[in-house]
Amino acid sequence: MENRRFTVTELSSHFPQISRSLLHEIVTKHLLFKKLCVRWVPKNLTPEQKIQRLGAALTFLQRYHDDGDEFLDRILMGDETWISQESSERILLIAFTHPTVEAKPFCIRKEDTNANVPLSVQ
Repeated sequence: MENRRFTVTELSSHFPQISRSLLHEIVTKHLLFKKLCVRWVPKNLTPEQKIQRLGAALTFLQRYHDDGDEFLDRILMGDETWISQESSERILLIAFTHPTVEAKPFCIRKEDTNANVPLSVQ
C-alpha cells in the first residue's frame, strides 16, 4: 500500500459497496492496522516558539549527554488537548454539609455559552 495514512471515510468513498463497519473490521482485524495519532509539533508555531522548542530540545540532549539514562528516568511527559468549558458566568455552588442536614450540590446558571480552552496535563 503506497499511502498508509488513510481514514475509513476515505476508504468508504473508494469502496461504496462495502459498509464502513466492514471496512473498519478489515483494516483492524485482517490487515492489523492500528489508529495512530501522532503530532510532534503543533502546526501553527510562531518563529519565537520554534526557537524556544529548539532550545529546549538542545538542552535535553545536553543533559542526556551529561547524565545518560539517569536523566531519562526523571522525565515526566505532558500533553495538551482541547476541552469544552462553559462560560465564566456559570457559577457552581457546592452546598456545605451541616452536621444535621445533608445538602446536595446545586448549580446556578447565568448563561449557557461554551468556549474551547487548552488543557495542559503535566
